Amino acid sequence: MKATKRNFLILSMGLVLGVMLTLGQGVLAKRDVAEVNLPVEELRTFTEVFAKIKSDYVEPVDDRTLLENAIRGMLTGLDPHSTYLDPEGYKELQVGTTGKFGGLGIEVGMEDGFVKIISPIDDTPAARAGVEAGDLIVRLDDTPVKGLTLSEAVKIMRGKPGSEILLTIVREGAEKPLKISIKRDIIRVKSVKARMLDEDFAYLRITSFQSKTGESLYKQLKKLDKNTTNGLQGIVLDLRNNPGGVLSAAVDVSDAFLQKGLIVYTEGRDKDSRLRFSATPDDIIDGAPIVVLVNGGSASASEIVAGALQDHQRALIMGSKTFGKGSVQTILPMNSNAALKITTARYYTPSGRSIQAEGITPDIRLESVKVSKDERSFKRVKEADLAGHLQSANEKNGKQPSKENDNNDALTLASTDYHLYEALNMLRGLKIMANVPAHNKNID
Repeated sequence: MKATKRNFLILSMGLVLGVMLTLGQGVLAKRDVAEVNLPVEELRTFTEVFAKIKSDYVEPVDDRTLLENAIRGMLTGLDPHSTYLDPEGYKELQVGTTGKFGGLGIEVGMEDGFVKIISPIDDTPAARAGVEAGDLIVRLDDTPVKGLTLSEAVKIMRGKPGSEILLTIVREGAEKPLKISIKRDIIRVKSVKARMLDEDFAYLRITSFQSKTGESLYKQLKKLDKNTTNGLQGIVLDLRNNPGGVLSAAVDVSDAFLQKGLIVYTEGRDKDSRLRFSATPDDIIDGAPIVVLVNGGSASASEIVAGALQDHQRALIMGSKTFGKGSVQTILPMNSNAALKITTARYYTPSGRSIQAEGITPDIRLESVKVSKDERSFKRVKEADLAGHLQSANEKNGKQPSKENDNNDALTLASTDYHLYEALNMLRGLKIMANVPAHNKNID
């Protein structure tokens, strides 16, 4: 019996060493690594545990399942963003950058064993159902989330378009868990949305950073600029609830508004992970003021853009503190069509700030408030309304006295999106202040 167990341990040791060597060859084939030192004592402990499970666990478990679970454990034990992607998970990750995939429309991570919503994606079932950044999912239908891996939870959330799933959510400030029913749909993500806020100022919304986000941004801004009389006088760049995405897209967006200087750099242990990205000449809006809106759902690539524009004093950042994901994940394909998603570097803003677990602090903090019209207000009587008032020069020339602009649009914007309302007011103020020196040049 002892001889059998000893032989089993030797075979298990050989199996584990073989797996480790295969992994080393697959992952490090493209790296300049002279030698890999294997921790023999620790591997011996591993094989002992492996043998105990094979011989004593209540139900038989195949070797593949045990080894894949061990690999998952190695990666998930590092940080919330490193993970093992089986062939199916790797395929789903690749689909996520094309702008079309099935599911609920949320960017998620793990926190304390629960699924944390980093951000709902605009115009998706999750956003329409009222899911918010920071929510913790504790149950998926009747399945508790505790104990599931992130990929297992994502697999449950995805399903046939039109089918429903019930999320049990814990939300900060809520007295009890919320139950939100969501109907799955094909998620088509439009990365960039743009419109004019008025005749001078544009609104640019980036929902996520995809491979063609920079190109789309250029097209949208050029199109809006052609429809203005004097060119764009400023833009609101909305990065709220933007979970991030492709690093190169964040560089492209930042470069659109910067003419020179560093945009972002990364630092890691491997020389291939040490990268620097700098701006090229030409500012697409010729130095017009920019207000960037951010919140706790702005993460990763969003923070790169906000940090670069803030450090170069190219934009005013408004809103609330961002998520604080300042790490870079690299996808390392495996020979088995699986992949490792592993943290390889931290990224830094041009001034050397690390965003990791800190986030971007806005220049002007805005609270989450709702604004409604005061129905008790009434129109005040003014001098021009009084009978027999002294006429102004315009009235004497036959012109009607100037009337106040209709405030309905402003009230609507303030009540539907208070932060955007404040950002637009800030842009108007920046435009006025830019012209003050010329107006006041001869004033003593």
